[in-house]
Amino acid sequence: MSRAKDIRLLLSDVDGTLVTKDKVLTPGAIAAATLLREAGIALAVTSSRPPLGMRMLVEPLGLILPLGGCNGGVLVNPDMSVIETRLIDPAAARIVVDFLLRQGLDVWVYTETEWMVRDPAAPHVARERFILQFDATVVASFTDAHLSHAVKIVGVSDDFPLIAASEAAAQALLGATASATRSAAYFLDVTNPLANKGQIVHTLAERLNIAPQEIATIGDMPNDVLMFKQSGFSIAMGNADDEVKSQACVVTDSNENDGFAKAVSRFLLAANAA
Repeated sequence: MSRAKDIRLLLSDVDGTLVTKDKVLTPGAIAAATLLREAGIALAVTSSRPPLGMRMLVEPLGLILPLGGCNGGVLVNPDMSVIETRLIDPAAARIVVDFLLRQGLDVWVYTETEWMVRDPAAPHVARERFILQFDATVVASFTDAHLSHAVKIVGVSDDFPLIAASEAAAQALLGATASATRSAAYFLDVTNPLANKGQIVHTLAERLNIAPQEIATIGDMPNDVLMFKQSGFSIAMGNADDEVKSQACVVTDSNENDGFAKAVSRFLLAANAA
Protein backbone atom coordinates (compact mmCIF):
# COMPACT_ATOMS: atom_id res chain seq x y z
CA MET A 1 0.00 0.00 0.00
CA SER A 2 1.22 3.47 -0.88
CA ARG A 3 1.60 6.06 1.80
CA ALA A 4 -0.73 9.06 1.63
CA LYS A 5 2.30 11.30 1.06
CA ASP A 6 3.03 9.56 -2.26
CA ILE A 7 -0.32 10.53 -3.76
CA ARG A 8 -0.46 12.58 -6.98
CA LEU A 9 -4.17 12.25 -7.80
CA LEU A 10 -7.37 11.99 -5.77
CA LEU A 11 -10.21 10.20 -7.57
CA SER A 12 -13.53 10.95 -5.92
CA ASP A 13 -17.02 9.56 -6.06
CA VAL A 14 -19.78 12.20 -6.22
CA ASP A 15 -23.03 11.26 -4.47
CA GLY A 16 -22.56 10.46 -0.80
CA THR A 17 -18.99 11.76 -1.02
CA LEU A 18 -18.41 15.12 -2.69
CA VAL A 19 -21.95 16.40 -2.20
CA THR A 20 -24.39 16.40 0.70
CA LYS A 21 -27.65 14.45 0.70
CA ASP A 22 -29.22 17.59 -0.81
CA LYS A 23 -26.66 17.35 -3.66
CA VAL A 24 -24.83 20.49 -2.61
CA LEU A 25 -21.10 21.12 -2.94
CA THR A 26 -20.13 22.68 0.37
CA PRO A 27 -17.70 25.62 0.61
CA GLY A 28 -15.39 23.17 2.39
CA ALA A 29 -15.37 20.76 -0.56
CA ILE A 30 -14.70 23.57 -3.01
CA ALA A 31 -11.89 24.93 -0.84
CA ALA A 32 -10.41 21.43 -0.53
CA ALA A 33 -10.23 21.16 -4.33
CA THR A 34 -8.25 24.41 -4.40
CA LEU A 35 -5.92 23.21 -1.67
CA LEU A 36 -5.27 19.98 -3.58
CA ARG A 37 -4.23 21.95 -6.68
CA GLU A 38 -1.95 24.15 -4.62
CA ALA A 39 -0.32 21.03 -3.14
CA GLY A 40 0.26 19.57 -6.61
CA ILE A 41 -2.37 16.83 -6.21
CA ALA A 42 -4.79 16.51 -9.11
CA LEU A 43 -8.52 15.90 -8.62
CA ALA A 44 -10.78 13.77 -10.81
CA VAL A 45 -14.31 12.49 -10.36
CA THR A 46 -16.19 9.35 -11.30
CA SER A 47 -19.83 8.59 -10.68
CA SER A 48 -22.73 6.35 -11.51
CA ARG A 49 -24.29 9.56 -12.86
CA PRO A 50 -24.19 10.05 -16.64
CA PRO A 51 -21.66 12.69 -17.75
CA LEU A 52 -24.27 15.43 -18.20
CA GLY A 53 -25.24 14.91 -14.57
CA MET A 54 -21.73 15.98 -13.50
CA ARG A 55 -21.35 19.12 -15.60
CA MET A 56 -22.33 21.35 -12.67
CA LEU A 57 -19.22 20.18 -10.75
CA VAL A 58 -16.63 21.19 -13.34
CA GLU A 59 -16.37 24.92 -12.72
CA PRO A 60 -16.60 25.07 -8.91
CA LEU A 61 -14.06 22.26 -8.49
CA GLY A 62 -11.79 23.47 -11.29
CA LEU A 63 -11.82 20.04 -12.94
CA ILE A 64 -9.46 19.64 -15.89
CA LEU A 65 -9.12 15.83 -16.07
CA PRO A 66 -11.55 13.43 -17.77
CA LEU A 67 -14.74 12.56 -15.88
CA GLY A 68 -15.89 8.96 -15.62
CA GLY A 69 -19.67 8.85 -16.01
CA CYS A 70 -21.94 5.79 -15.69
CA ASN A 71 -19.28 4.11 -13.52
CA GLY A 72 -16.77 4.55 -16.35
CA GLY A 73 -19.13 3.61 -19.18
CA VAL A 74 -18.59 7.05 -20.71
CA LEU A 75 -15.35 8.99 -20.34
CA VAL A 76 -15.67 12.69 -21.18
CA ASN A 77 -13.62 15.85 -21.15
CA PRO A 78 -14.72 18.65 -18.80
CA ASP A 79 -16.52 20.28 -21.75
CA MET A 80 -18.59 17.05 -21.99
CA SER A 81 -17.08 15.99 -25.31
CA VAL A 82 -16.88 12.19 -25.38
CA ILE A 83 -13.47 10.52 -25.19
CA GLU A 84 -14.60 6.90 -25.01
CA THR A 85 -17.79 4.89 -24.60
CA ARG A 86 -18.04 1.31 -23.37
CA LEU A 87 -21.39 -0.17 -24.31
CA ILE A 88 -23.03 -3.17 -22.70
CA ASP A 89 -23.13 -6.18 -25.01
CA PRO A 90 -26.68 -6.07 -26.48
CA ALA A 91 -27.34 -9.74 -25.68
CA ALA A 92 -26.26 -9.18 -22.06
CA ALA A 93 -28.36 -6.02 -21.93
CA ARG A 94 -31.50 -7.93 -22.94
CA ILE A 95 -30.76 -10.68 -20.42
CA VAL A 96 -30.29 -8.23 -17.56
CA VAL A 97 -33.36 -6.11 -18.36
CA ASP A 98 -35.53 -9.22 -18.43
CA PHE A 99 -33.91 -10.48 -15.22
CA LEU A 100 -34.42 -7.21 -13.33
CA LEU A 101 -38.05 -7.01 -14.39
CA ARG A 102 -38.63 -10.59 -13.24
CA GLN A 103 -37.10 -9.63 -9.89
CA GLY A 104 -39.76 -6.96 -9.55
CA LEU A 105 -37.39 -4.01 -9.97
CA ASP A 106 -38.11 -0.92 -12.03
CA VAL A 107 -35.58 -0.52 -14.85
CA TRP A 108 -33.86 2.54 -16.31
CA VAL A 109 -31.54 2.57 -19.32
CA TYR A 110 -28.82 5.13 -20.01
CA THR A 111 -27.22 5.65 -23.40
CA GLU A 112 -24.39 8.07 -24.14
CA THR A 113 -26.89 10.95 -24.34
CA GLU A 114 -30.25 9.73 -22.95
CA TRP A 115 -31.83 8.48 -19.75
CA MET A 116 -34.86 6.29 -20.49
CA VAL A 117 -37.63 5.24 -18.09
CA ARG A 118 -40.95 3.46 -18.53
CA ASP A 119 -42.87 5.40 -15.87
CA PRO A 120 -42.00 9.05 -15.13
CA ALA A 121 -43.96 8.81 -11.86
CA ALA A 122 -42.07 5.75 -10.58
CA PRO A 123 -40.04 5.99 -7.35
CA HIS A 124 -36.76 7.95 -7.58
CA VAL A 125 -37.39 9.31 -11.09
CA ALA A 126 -38.23 12.82 -9.88
CA ARG A 127 -35.25 12.78 -7.51
CA GLU A 128 -32.94 11.64 -10.29
CA ARG A 129 -34.24 14.42 -12.54
CA PHE A 130 -33.42 16.93 -9.79
CA ILE A 131 -29.92 15.51 -9.36
CA LEU A 132 -29.05 15.22 -13.05
CA GLN A 133 -30.75 18.46 -14.06
CA PHE A 134 -32.22 16.99 -17.23
CA ASP A 135 -35.39 15.04 -18.09
CA ALA A 136 -35.82 11.36 -18.79
CA THR A 137 -37.12 10.04 -22.10
CA VAL A 138 -40.27 7.98 -21.49
CA VAL A 139 -40.57 4.73 -23.47
CA ALA A 140 -43.23 2.02 -23.43
CA SER A 141 -40.57 -0.70 -23.30
CA PHE A 142 -36.87 -1.14 -23.94
CA THR A 143 -36.39 -2.24 -27.53
CA ASP A 144 -33.37 -3.91 -29.06
CA ALA A 145 -32.56 -0.55 -30.65
CA HIS A 146 -32.44 1.07 -27.18
CA LEU A 147 -30.34 -1.72 -25.71
CA SER A 148 -27.83 -1.68 -28.57
CA HIS A 149 -26.72 1.72 -27.25
CA ALA A 150 -26.97 0.99 -23.51
CA VAL A 151 -24.10 2.28 -21.38
CA LYS A 152 -25.78 1.61 -18.03
CA ILE A 153 -28.87 -0.32 -16.97
CA VAL A 154 -30.24 0.36 -13.49
CA GLY A 155 -32.52 -1.76 -11.36
CA VAL A 156 -34.47 0.40 -8.92
CA SER A 157 -36.29 -0.63 -5.75
CA ASP A 158 -36.80 0.58 -2.19
CA ASP A 159 -36.61 -3.06 -1.08
CA PHE A 160 -32.92 -2.84 -0.09
CA PRO A 161 -32.47 -6.58 0.65
CA LEU A 162 -33.94 -7.32 -2.79
CA ILE A 163 -31.41 -4.96 -4.41
CA ALA A 164 -28.57 -6.64 -2.52
CA ALA A 165 -29.80 -10.12 -3.46
CA SER A 166 -30.29 -9.04 -7.07
CA GLU A 167 -26.70 -7.78 -7.16
CA ALA A 168 -25.33 -11.21 -6.28
CA ALA A 169 -27.76 -12.96 -8.62
CA ALA A 170 -26.98 -10.61 -11.51
CA GLN A 171 -23.23 -11.12 -11.02
CA ALA A 172 -23.73 -14.89 -11.18
CA LEU A 173 -26.03 -14.61 -14.20
CA LEU A 174 -23.86 -12.23 -16.20
CA GLY A 175 -20.44 -13.64 -15.35
CA ALA A 176 -17.78 -11.83 -17.39
CA THR A 177 -20.27 -10.29 -19.83
CA ALA A 178 -21.15 -7.31 -17.61
CA SER A 179 -20.48 -5.67 -14.25
CA ALA A 180 -23.25 -5.43 -11.61
CA THR A 181 -22.75 -3.33 -8.46
CA ARG A 182 -24.89 -1.20 -6.15
CA SER A 183 -24.38 2.55 -6.46
CA ALA A 184 -26.98 3.24 -3.75
CA ALA A 185 -29.08 1.11 -1.44
CA TYR A 186 -31.89 1.36 -4.00
CA PHE A 187 -29.86 1.24 -7.26
CA LEU A 188 -28.23 -1.77 -8.94
CA ASP A 189 -26.01 -0.60 -11.82
CA VAL A 190 -25.11 -2.88 -14.72
CA THR A 191 -22.38 -1.80 -17.13
CA ASN A 192 -19.79 -3.14 -19.54
CA PRO A 193 -17.29 -5.27 -17.54
CA LEU A 194 -14.59 -2.70 -18.26
CA ALA A 195 -16.90 0.15 -17.21
CA ASN A 196 -16.26 0.21 -13.49
CA LYS A 197 -14.55 2.56 -11.10
CA GLY A 198 -11.55 0.27 -10.72
CA GLN A 199 -10.88 0.61 -14.43
CA ILE A 200 -11.07 4.40 -14.14
CA VAL A 201 -8.07 4.26 -11.78
CA HIS A 202 -6.01 2.57 -14.48
CA THR A 203 -7.34 4.81 -17.25
CA LEU A 204 -6.30 7.96 -15.39
CA ALA A 205 -2.97 6.44 -14.35
CA GLU A 206 -2.16 5.78 -18.00
CA ARG A 207 -3.27 9.24 -19.14
CA LEU A 208 -1.19 10.95 -16.43
CA ASN A 209 1.73 8.53 -16.70
CA ILE A 210 1.61 7.72 -13.00
CA ALA A 211 1.28 4.45 -11.10
CA PRO A 212 -2.11 3.38 -9.70
CA GLN A 213 -0.36 3.33 -6.30
CA GLU A 214 0.00 7.12 -6.63
CA ILE A 215 -3.78 7.53 -6.77
CA ALA A 216 -6.01 7.95 -3.72
CA THR A 217 -9.71 7.12 -3.95
CA ILE A 218 -12.66 8.19 -1.83
CA GLY A 219 -16.24 6.93 -1.83
CA ASP A 220 -19.14 5.45 0.09
CA MET A 221 -20.78 2.60 -1.84
CA PRO A 222 -19.97 -0.96 -2.96
CA ASN A 223 -19.18 0.24 -6.50
CA ASP A 224 -16.45 2.43 -4.96
CA VAL A 225 -14.74 -0.62 -3.45
CA LEU A 226 -13.69 -1.54 -7.00
CA MET A 227 -11.56 1.62 -7.17
CA PHE A 228 -10.35 1.20 -3.58
CA LYS A 229 -8.79 -2.12 -4.57
CA GLN A 230 -6.94 -0.65 -7.56
CA SER A 231 -5.54 2.48 -5.89
CA GLY A 232 -2.69 3.10 -3.51
CA PHE A 233 -4.68 4.77 -0.73
CA SER A 234 -8.43 4.48 -0.14
CA ILE A 235 -10.79 6.54 2.00
CA ALA A 236 -14.31 5.49 2.99
CA MET A 237 -16.88 8.09 3.92
CA GLY A 238 -18.33 8.05 7.42
CA ASN A 239 -21.79 7.46 5.91
CA ALA A 240 -20.62 4.29 4.17
CA ASP A 241 -21.75 0.95 5.54
CA ASP A 242 -19.37 -1.25 7.50
CA GLU A 243 -18.71 -3.52 4.50
CA VAL A 244 -17.37 -0.57 2.48
CA LYS A 245 -15.45 0.88 5.41
CA SER A 246 -13.70 -2.45 5.96
CA GLN A 247 -12.30 -2.29 2.42
CA ALA A 248 -10.69 1.16 2.82
CA CYS A 249 -7.36 2.20 4.32
CA VAL A 250 -9.00 4.90 6.45
CA VAL A 251 -12.43 6.35 7.24
CA THR A 252 -13.36 10.03 7.24
CA ASP A 253 -16.45 11.90 8.46
CA SER A 254 -19.82 11.74 6.67
CA ASN A 255 -20.82 13.74 3.61
CA GLU A 256 -23.12 15.75 5.85
CA ASN A 257 -20.14 16.80 7.98
CA ASP A 258 -17.67 17.78 5.25
CA GLY A 259 -16.05 14.35 5.21
CA PHE A 260 -14.46 14.99 1.81
CA ALA A 261 -12.79 18.21 2.95
CA LYS A 262 -11.68 16.62 6.22
CA ALA A 263 -10.16 13.67 4.36
CA VAL A 264 -8.19 15.98 2.07
CA SER A 265 -6.85 17.92 5.03
CA ARG A 266 -6.16 15.03 7.39
CA PHE A 267 -4.99 12.25 5.10
CA LEU A 268 -3.53 13.94 2.02
CA LEU A 269 -2.39 17.47 2.74
CA ALA A 270 -0.99 16.70 6.20
CA ALA A 271 0.88 13.66 4.85
CA ASN A 272 2.19 15.69 1.92
CA ALA A 273 3.52 18.35 4.25
CA ALA A 274 5.18 15.88 6.60
